[in-house]
Amino acid sequence: MVTKQFRGSPEEADLTRADSLAREIFSDVANKWAFLIIEALGERTLRFSELRNKIEGISHKMLTQNLRMLERNGLVERRVYPTVPPRVEYTLTEAGQALRATVDGMCDWTHQYLGHIEDARHRFDA
Repeated sequence: MVTKQFRGSPEEADLTRADSLAREIFSDVANKWAFLIIEALGERTLRFSELRNKIEGISHKMLTQNLRMLERNGLVERRVYPTVPPRVEYTLTEAGQALRATVDGMCDWTHQYLGHIEDARHRFDA
């Protein structure tokens, strides 16, 4: 499926349409790895290896794919320094910092309702 180019006001973005750019962006950033990367980078600029160490369980491939996606969407900036070996750093852009407020809200919600969700799962699974 080809995503249509968005022309118009942001209020006209339709998340319900399968070919919507807004829906594609939503799909890109609404995944666990993107959330964890944004949360980690919200604190400071990090190198690839620092990010990987900070996000337990993420593979090299998944970190690479998600960083590229976040960079493509203008949420993360990648800086390469001409050293041997090359030093690469990642930082959130202004848009990425704005999204971090939402990610922080999701993290707060998770902490607040973790016990509730765990109880509901036990009742459901019983």
